[in-house]
Amino acid sequence: MERNRTFVGLDVHAWSVTGHGLDAVTGEVWQRRLTPDPADILGWVAGLPGPVKVTYEAGPTGFGLARHLIDHGVPCVVAAPSKLHRPSGDRVKTDARDAQLLARLLRLDEIVEVTVPSVEQEAARDLVRAREDVRGDLMRARHRVSKLLLRQGIVWTGGQAWTGRHDVWLRSQRFAQPGRQLAFESAYETMLLTGQRRDRLDQAITAMAETSSYTAVVHRLGCLRGISTLTGFGLAVEIGDWTRFTGSTIGAFLGLVPTEYSSGQSRSQGSITKTGNSHARRLLVEAAWHHRKTYRNPGQVMRTRWEHASAAARARGHEGNRRLHHRWEIFTARRKRPVIANVAVARELAGWAWSLAVLE
Repeated sequence: MERNRTFVGLDVHAWSVTGHGLDAVTGEVWQRRLTPDPADILGWVAGLPGPVKVTYEAGPTGFGLARHLIDHGVPCVVAAPSKLHRPSGDRVKTDARDAQLLARLLRLDEIVEVTVPSVEQEAARDLVRAREDVRGDLMRARHRVSKLLLRQGIVWTGGQAWTGRHDVWLRSQRFAQPGRQLAFESAYETMLLTGQRRDRLDQAITAMAETSSYTAVVHRLGCLRGISTLTGFGLAVEIGDWTRFTGSTIGAFLGLVPTEYSSGQSRSQGSITKTGNSHARRLLVEAAWHHRKTYRNPGQVMRTRWEHASAAARARGHEGNRRLHHRWEIFTARRKRPVIANVAVARELAGWAWSLAVLE
């Protein structure tokens, strides 16, 4: 059992850090205005009566401070901001009071800890999230092109949009007004450049997925329908250590469980909580749609992915694919709305993905 004497709360900002130290033995309190330099913070913490334990909220400043303190032998936990218990009657919020609250909660062991990723995992996560940002940029760029044409009464009716045929059709559009022509060319060029950025990131993620510590997990996750290399690598780097969860708890971590307000004999459930990692949740929700189609035997694409996985993973994946499609059939028979049914399938898909990720 760890026995810490001094508990330190840090309110960390880009240009300043406010520290609050609390001695659990004497009750003495220290407060200091610090710079964001980790060496400056470590110097102040090292001067407090030990053993010392430190905490600060997860935020845009990242995990560099936590790694620096841990590397120098100072235990540091990063707190989940949404899980901090602040008194409802406390209407005064300052940096000093925030740091004081963190120190008190740390002493009471009331801090819900966020897992500090390794440098490798954080770099891979940055790459995956960069691809996610570009995906959104490409969607917006395509909308600008299509809506510009729609305002002129020009609508594509030749089949699926954003294909080779559609691109040829877009290139053929001409406008009599120079200003409108320039606006269209600018929007079209932006769409092309954004698509090229996405393709470069896809190539980088595919290469990293084959030569990283996540390769085995990605191959096992690929045994499930809807989870290709990009999706599997995204789930692997976003979740990191799968052993932290069980098949029944990973859905709650990803915000795929329903909200609930129950009291006495009444029980009321609502929409999903949408807490936790939003990117991993979106990946699973999109993958769940693939299980709506009939599944009997794996197709050629699935068999190609199965070649990289073990026999146990293939058997587990096959069982999961059959089960998830069966769930879709049940929801369809009950006339559940597809979007609601898909979220329920995504929640179960998270459990199957966990079982494959932790498979030895």
